[in-house]
Amino acid sequence: MNTMTVESEPCAIRAWSEGRMIFLELTDGRILGFPAERFRILSAATDEELREVRLELNGSALRWEDLDEDLTVAGIIAGRFQLPFPKQAA
Repeated sequence: MNTMTVESEPCAIRAWSEGRMIFLELTDGRILGFPAERFRILSAATDEELREVRLELNGSALRWEDLDEDLTVAGIIAGRFQLPFPKQAA
């Protein structure tokens, strides 16, 4: 008998921002964070606008309604960012 394993991508159960960082808590227990500066629209947002992040699509996407910005959790986990990591001051 063949047994088929169905793998599902981790989803977020919580999303929040602290300063310029966006954090996700995933269903598998991991907590991931990324700087807002890695995405064009988020990099121009105020800290208050960043705090308005909401989970959508059963935790598979992040949404900022006022910014009209959506990011997939799978893309964040895979490191698919729009902009390079900001250079640190020397």
